[in-house]
Amino acid sequence: MRRADRLFELVQLIRARRLSTAAWLAQRLEVSERTIYRDVADLQAQGVPIEGEAGVGYRLGAGFDLPPLMFTATEAQALVASVRMAQGWMGPQLARGAETALSKILAVLPGLERAAAESVPLYAPEVAIDATTRAHLESAQHAAEQRHKLHIRYRDLKEQTSERVVRPLACTYWGRLWTLTAWCESREDFRTFRIDRIERLEALNERFRDEPGKTLADLLRRIEAEMSERCAAVDA
Repeated sequence: MRRADRLFELVQLIRARRLSTAAWLAQRLEVSERTIYRDVADLQAQGVPIEGEAGVGYRLGAGFDLPPLMFTATEAQALVASVRMAQGWMGPQLARGAETALSKILAVLPGLERAAAESVPLYAPEVAIDATTRAHLESAQHAAEQRHKLHIRYRDLKEQTSERVVRPLACTYWGRLWTLTAWCESREDFRTFRIDRIERLEALNERFRDEPGKTLADLLRRIEAEMSERCAAVDA
């Protein structure tokens, strides 16, 4: 990669995140951390408002922008493939939004890149989700974004029904079905619910804030720790 291209990509990576460490940037750009320090210093000297310092992390100051991006043929193909999958797997609102965004991107691509992107041989047939499940999926996703608690009636695999108040954290697609990951206030722990087994779902007016031990990041750290313990037990 030419240095000019690397500097451009470096700014893009920094502005896409709240805080980026030199180690993470070096891994993404496949260079040393010393190179990142030097490149950041050069960009700062040229007037790019990169805030932060070595050992802490970097972020881009407010009010700075770059000219419109131009995608490579491979990047454009990836976008087309992603939108086709979204149309089959996501709710109709997100699928329509993805398709609209893609049309705007394709409209500014040169002819050859646009033709290559649109001809990518990858398709995703629409997943057969009943109307109720799809509506619950969209409601759960919206509640997670807006931080609204949910009241659900859930029927588990033993056909036992329970009423729960949960903090929705994320919706996950597993190839055949969607699940809702949430903090269950009834069980005071993380729980995963199959969307198609939610009999009733109601978004409450009560909102929630991130609390230590109850966030998606906390759950992911727990899962990672459990996997590490299992791997250590196997190696022992």
